[in-house]
Amino acid sequence: MEQIPLPSPIHYELILQLLERQTMSAVNDNPDLRYQVNQLIITLRKAAVQQKRLEENCQFSSLGVDHRWSINHHNGNKVIAPD
Repeated sequence: MEQIPLPSPIHYELILQLLERQTMSAVNDNPDLRYQVNQLIITLRKAAVQQKRLEENCQFSSLGVDHRWSINHHNGNKVIAPD
């Protein structure tokens, strides 16, 4: 049975940490930018939760999930060159 390729959950965590720790500090004095960064953080958190639900539905449907670490990952840890 083929597995469904999805981003590794760590990708969400790394982006969220960057936005929360560094980007938010850099825009702290600008309320408009701070609001936009906050909205981006909220959107990414929602995306991570939605992916988790998708993974649970796949598991319920007996489908495997293949957490990808890069776009070059393909079929059993083989790495293919990008076009």
